[in-house]
Amino acid sequence: VDGHGVFTGIVQGVCPVVSCEPLAGVTRITLQLDGLARGLDLGASVAVNGACVTAAEIDGSLVGFDLVKETIELSNLGELAAGTNVNVERSFRVGDEVGGHILSGHVAGVAVVTQIKSDDGHRLVTMAIQREWMAYLMLKGFVALDGASLTIAEIDRAAATIAVSLIPETLARTTFGRLEVGDRINLEVDSQTQAIVDTVREVLKDESLLEGIR
Repeated sequence: VDGHGVFTGIVQGVCPVVSCEPLAGVTRITLQLDGLARGLDLGASVAVNGACVTAAEIDGSLVGFDLVKETIELSNLGELAAGTNVNVERSFRVGDEVGGHILSGHVAGVAVVTQIKSDDGHRLVTMAIQREWMAYLMLKGFVALDGASLTIAEIDRAAATIAVSLIPETLARTTFGRLEVGDRINLEVDSQTQAIVDTVREVLKDESLLEGIR
């Protein structure tokens, strides 16, 4: 999913989907953004469940976003229907506090919830990850799930799963309070980690570079 905004992984609001309708070559989803629509311009980037999408129509606090085929295939936005709630974050502006970690809104794929354990208001959520993305995930490292910046609490590389611990505040301020086993969550890996891992892989494959290091 290609985006053009910069985000921090701090969900600013949970907003309802008002409608989903097919248009010429795209699917338009309309959200009720309430106060988050204030000052929003046409063409502005907004993270919806972590996917960077562009405001294509604004009518007061109702904002429409056009989803192309790639966005629908790579993310869970194609599963949205009227009445569904989504995590929303406006794009980062210079001077804003970075409360999470820097995100691009480029969703890599979806994670599938396999287990939820509750303990005194906290929840440990385990999810299956596509194996191609496991190399970029590590214990205590950052991961973005449906647009929320979270820390990986557990990782099982053999099973290709990770787990995140959700505190009551996160459950209350995001859609995660209603998570169920089987739900699909948008995944974005940390871009710096991905760049380092990919660079090391290329170096290890190139004998001439290895000779230079030796």
